[in-house]
Amino acid sequence: MLRAGRHLFIWVKNSFMKKQITLQNNEVSYTLKKSRRARRMRLAVYCDGSVVAIMPHDFQESIVEKFIHDKTGWLLSKINFFKQFKGQPIAHHGKRDYLKHKDKVLLLAKEKVAHFNEFFGFKFNKINIKNQKTRWGSCSKSGNLNFNYKILFLPAIQRDYVIIHELCHLKELNHSGLFWRLVAETFPHWAEAKKELKNSALNLY
Repeated sequence: MLRAGRHLFIWVKNSFMKKQITLQNNEVSYTLKKSRRARRMRLAVYCDGSVVAIMPHDFQESIVEKFIHDKTGWLLSKINFFKQFKGQPIAHHGKRDYLKHKDKVLLLAKEKVAHFNEFFGFKFNKINIKNQKTRWGSCSKSGNLNFNYKILFLPAIQRDYVIIHELCHLKELNHSGLFWRLVAETFPHWAEAKKELKNSALNLY
């Protein structure tokens, strides 16, 4: 079972920097994170509209700005999407959005489960899409895989982690060492994805 984190960022000296960039006459604030584990540039827009750019520790900052400019269309579309929910309680739009996106997320989840399960070959009962405030996903003892419809709005790496996490619970219905080794067989960077997922608070949009 995966629960959503409620914190946004832990500020560590020399690890995070607040930056600004102009994209199509829009001033965009973002957090630049240097990571010794990262092998390439990555960009994420979280549920509260905050933007994070992750760069390998030895990269030059000038590369970051070029990378962000190259992603201008994608970045602005994500920011604008989350703006419509800013300041609104979930009760106003949760059920409406759930019904709107449920079928799309179900199709996505089925495709992802089928893809990753080619490696594992696990048997399961069915896939359900739910609207929950604190869980990204869960796996029942009866073999049902349950996913929150809001995984649709997660960065791909975090979404894949949620899918694989619950898929592996079909074999190990716990969080033992055996479970994490199973996850690592198809998702070796699970620890980084798990940490980032905690920043994507479900109750903020």
